[in-house]
Amino acid sequence: MSPDELVYLGILAASIPVGFLFRYLSPPVKQGAALLLGLSVAIVTCQIHTLHSLVTVIGTWIIIKISWRHAPALSLGWSFLYLLFFRMVTWFGLPAPTPFANAIQLLLTLKMVSLANEVNSFHMEKKKDVSSFAKSPVIGGLSQVPSLYDMLSYSYCYAGIMTGPFFRFQTYVDWLQQPSPQTLPGWGPCLQRLKLVPLYGALFISVNSVFPLAYVRTDEFLDENFFFRYFYMMAVFFVFRMRFYAAWCGAEAGFITAGLGCYPEKALSKPGGGPTVNYSPDPSADETYDFKTIQNIDCYNTDFCVKVRHGMRYWNMTVQWWLHYYIYPNAPFRAYALRAGWTMFISAYWHGLHVGYYLSFLTIPLCIAAESAMESSVRTRLGPSGQNIFDWVHWFLKMRSYDYMCMGFVLLKASDTIHYWASIYFSMHIIAIACIIIGRVLKGGEKEGRRVEKEDKKEGEKTENVTTGEKTD
Repeated sequence: MSPDELVYLGILAASIPVGFLFRYLSPPVKQGAALLLGLSVAIVTCQIHTLHSLVTVIGTWIIIKISWRHAPALSLGWSFLYLLFFRMVTWFGLPAPTPFANAIQLLLTLKMVSLANEVNSFHMEKKKDVSSFAKSPVIGGLSQVPSLYDMLSYSYCYAGIMTGPFFRFQTYVDWLQQPSPQTLPGWGPCLQRLKLVPLYGALFISVNSVFPLAYVRTDEFLDENFFFRYFYMMAVFFVFRMRFYAAWCGAEAGFITAGLGCYPEKALSKPGGGPTVNYSPDPSADETYDFKTIQNIDCYNTDFCVKVRHGMRYWNMTVQWWLHYYIYPNAPFRAYALRAGWTMFISAYWHGLHVGYYLSFLTIPLCIAAESAMESSVRTRLGPSGQNIFDWVHWFLKMRSYDYMCMGFVLLKASDTIHYWASIYFSMHIIAIACIIIGRVLKGGEKEGRRVEKEDKKEGEKTENVTTGEKTD
């Protein structure tokens, strides 16, 4: 493990026991302590580069104060443009930010855009003369516009400050105002989330030592046979998954011990978004709680769901919610494929400027189009056993697609990514394009067959009429 990874590990490990202490603090003390702890972590790890995140917060606060009506679009433009400046600071003679500053800036960008949208919704609802905006046990929108101190507290809250998961400002406020945080579940769901982390960590370290990514960039790698080169991307993506499984499960455990993101099951919470229905807690009843609001990874379904489009839902789930809620609906296109492509482009930009991100993310719409074409033209014609076989083949190709795209994500450079893809003959691109063509041909043949069948039926009816002596038009 690198020194940076050890620092991340230390912060994650420390956040778990610290979380229990926050359950015993009053709302104002909890808010101040979470801010102080998170800001201390930022200053120690980022040093002078902490100013980048501070400027982003203040800029968003000014936007909200000046024009809440246009705050969603302006905050998106401001935070994403500053993200561009942040990644190009060396062009202006400024020191390069630390990896920790980059992690904080990424999550802060999501938070600021979400907060601007929440404030906009608050004002829009207020204009509709909604009966009550006082904070109550009923989960709803904001009860008031956050102050600069509130925004800073939310932005630098220690929980997930570098690792996520992302959570909305309303989720943060609900955490501060929990009536009896000591009674909420803690140890049980925390241990449940952590039980496989040692396994994930051990697999990450062991497999990474056998299949180092650096070997892909060497000339010796090309001397290996095709099957070895093809298998290598499977090993790399396995290492990639184990690393993030361990990190995100550990990060979720830190949220669980603090009680952040804990809601009754009847609130039907979504990762990132929180409760989706209004609910009234019943003090006299035994509530069942969950932490779905801060669930960032579903390890089992990431590995074993069948479709490419479904795989995205179970990976980095809170960020997927953010993209689905704030980016996809506002895409400048109407067609699903173009909207999906736009969303993946924004996701790639959020991750960074390396071309490998764009090559990977923009391959996703192609894979989705391929699986949709084969589902509609092949799977629908099969019986139950045939569909079962189809689904297993579909799952295998889904995993290979993610293996393939992962190489661009980790190699980063366009030359390295294309170099690797060329070494396996751009196989997944070719398979995806072939599936689209086959799907269209089969659909075209199906349509032609239906047309001929209709013409034959019509001709048969005319013949029958003539035979029986009936008049035909």
